[in-house]
Amino acid sequence: MFEPSTLKDIAKALGLSTSTVSRALRDTHEISSRTKQLVMDYAKKINYRPNPNALSLKERRSKSIGVLVSEVANHYFSQAINGIESIAYDKGYHVIITQTHESYDREKINTEYLSSRSVDGLLISLSAETDDVAHLKYLHDKGLPMVFFDRVAEEIDTHQIVANNEKGAFEATSHLIETGYRKIAHLTSSAHLSISKERLSGYSRALAQHNIPINEDYIKHCPHGGMFHEEVETAIQELLDMKDKPDAIFVAGDRLSIGCLMVFKKLNIKVPEDMAIAGFSNSDVLDLMSPSLTSIRQPAFEIGQIATEMLINLIESRYPVTEFEKKVLDTSLFIRNT
Repeated sequence: MFEPSTLKDIAKALGLSTSTVSRALRDTHEISSRTKQLVMDYAKKINYRPNPNALSLKERRSKSIGVLVSEVANHYFSQAINGIESIAYDKGYHVIITQTHESYDREKINTEYLSSRSVDGLLISLSAETDDVAHLKYLHDKGLPMVFFDRVAEEIDTHQIVANNEKGAFEATSHLIETGYRKIAHLTSSAHLSISKERLSGYSRALAQHNIPINEDYIKHCPHGGMFHEEVETAIQELLDMKDKPDAIFVAGDRLSIGCLMVFKKLNIKVPEDMAIAGFSNSDVLDLMSPSLTSIRQPAFEIGQIATEMLINLIESRYPVTEFEKKVLDTSLFIRNT
C-alpha cells in the first residue's frame, strides 16, 4: 500500500525535530536559511507533499472547490473550466468538477456530494431544469461560500459573473435583420433560466428597434437546452410546419446551435439559402462546418477566472462579506457566411 512521506520522515532523515521541519517548510523567520535549504532540498528529493487532511484539520479548510456545470463537453463550459483551474491551482486549491446533464435531480445529488466532501466553496451554473434553488440556498445560509456564473440564481445574495447576454442577442438578431431577414424565429433553452430571459430580451429589442412585430409562435423553448436531440428536432419541425414559416433563426446556445445544424442536414435544409442562422457558440468547430455559423462568442475563460477569484476571496475573507457584485463581460459577434 502506498504511504506518502511525512514530516516525521524528513525530521528523522535529517536529525531535526518535526516542528523545525514544519517551520522550515513554511519559510518562517526563526529558522536559519541553511536549515531551510537543507529541508527544502530533501523534501524535493523525496517528492514530499503536505497532507491535505492534516492541513484542513489545522486550517479548517479542504483547499478544494466544487464546480457544478451542465456538461464538460459543452465548449463554453470546457473553456470556463480551464479558466477556473488556471486560478484555483495557482492558489493551491483542488477543483472537483461535476456535471448535471441539465437535470435538477442530478444537480441536487452533486451539491450534496460536494458539500459532504467539505469543499471550501462552490462555483455554480444552474441546470436547465432548475427553477427551485432551495438546496443551494440552504447551504449558502449555513455559510458555504458560492459564486454563480453564466446561469445565475437571483434569489441567493452572492457574487455573479455573466456575459452580456442581452447585448449579444441584440447584435446577432440585428445582424440577421440587416442581412435582409424579417421573419426571425428564436430557439432557446428553458424559459426560467437567466440566460434565456436575457437573450430573449435582446432578440425582442432588436425586432422592436427595426419595427418588426414579435410572433410568439416563432419562439421555441427546449426544456433541456438541446441535451436531447429530439427536443431540437421537434422545435425546428414545428417552425417548418407553420403556414408563415420563418426565414431565419436566432439560436441561444452552443448545444442548440450544433443541434439545429444537424437537424437542417437531416432534413436537407440548405443554410443560408433555405434558412439563415445565427447563434451563441464558443465552438471553434463551427469554422470547419459548411456552412460555418455566425455566432456570439462569450469570454468563457475569463468568466471562469473571475468567478474563481471571487470565490477564493469569499473563502479567505476574515470577516463576513455582505456586499456582492454582479460582473457583466462583453460578448463578440463573429460574422461568417450564414
